[in-house]
Amino acid sequence: MASHTSLVIAFCLSLSLALPATASSWAGLFDVEDRAAKLQTPAYNEMRALCLAVAIDPAWDRLKPIRKLTTTEGYGSDTSAEDFSWAVMVLSGRALAGDADARNRLAGLLDRWAEAGAFTETEEINDAYYALKRQLLPLVVAYAVLEPGLEAERSSRLRAWIDGLVRKIDHNFDGDVDHNNHRVLADSVLAVWGAETGDKAMMEKGLARYDTVLDEVRPDGTLALEARRGARALWYQRQTLSSLTVIAETARGHGWDFYGRTSRDGRSYATMLGALMNGIASPILVAVYSAENHIPGPEKDFHNLELGFLETRGHGRHYMGWAEAAILSGQGLAFDRLKALFSRQIVARRPLIDEFIGGNSTCFWGQP
Repeated sequence: MASHTSLVIAFCLSLSLALPATASSWAGLFDVEDRAAKLQTPAYNEMRALCLAVAIDPAWDRLKPIRKLTTTEGYGSDTSAEDFSWAVMVLSGRALAGDADARNRLAGLLDRWAEAGAFTETEEINDAYYALKRQLLPLVVAYAVLEPGLEAERSSRLRAWIDGLVRKIDHNFDGDVDHNNHRVLADSVLAVWGAETGDKAMMEKGLARYDTVLDEVRPDGTLALEARRGARALWYQRQTLSSLTVIAETARGHGWDFYGRTSRDGRSYATMLGALMNGIASPILVAVYSAENHIPGPEKDFHNLELGFLETRGHGRHYMGWAEAAILSGQGLAFDRLKALFSRQIVARRPLIDEFIGGNSTCFWGQP
């Protein structure tokens, strides 16, 4: 514990040294007030339309709270709350764009689930906690969108409920999941919620994961615990980048440029992004590590890489939502390649909605 505390302190000192003369000024994943204002301007009509592109389903008002997420047999995690997270993400994007009905529905939905203690009895097992982690970024963003207009009692109830769930996922299982994309996802939640609520210690703990990951990056940009995952080697490289994007955007609100941050060995976000771009362009480059075929997912042939994250998933998500943010702030060849991929294969699939980035990322960051 002492060594971890020392690392966090050192990390925070390095942040203070890197603080620019003019810092950004939002707390959370993005500047909610500024973005809401932009979406009401003529220049952002297209983006506002994409915030409103998915219709409200009246059935969302009848979703029954789920108190317990559980472990599942085989590969995958509990998807019983998938309809709930989808509703939260769609409604939060619409609310940000000024849809009063969506705002009211979202507030009512969260309030009902908070009063029922949703997710509070989730099994203390990695798979179940992973399912819970996937719920939390959309909840945190939804709270940030709603909070300025909430009455004190409802705000306090929602905040206490979400806070308890966030603290629950800050849990160690004494295995690889304490170091791989599962933990990076957890720390991305800690960073955003800590920033949103002013819990400096929580935010700093979440942000500290960024440097930990940079120190683990191989010279070719791959991550040992993700590249070995057979057909899903690139899948989990991309997933880690998504969570690092959340951390980087949270840091950007405090004036810190994490996209340009480097490890002692010169590794950076761009190093990892380059590995993803290389693997997409030349899958053979992935085989040297993916041949280990460690928990590969449905596809057992490690040569047959899973690139489904470039398409809209059957449940409406698009796992490249993080690119909306990354292409705005990163500089260099890797980011140029991401922009080209985005223009060529992804932009036509907007709005990009994904729980790993907190919801409708096109609505949060998309530019006309």
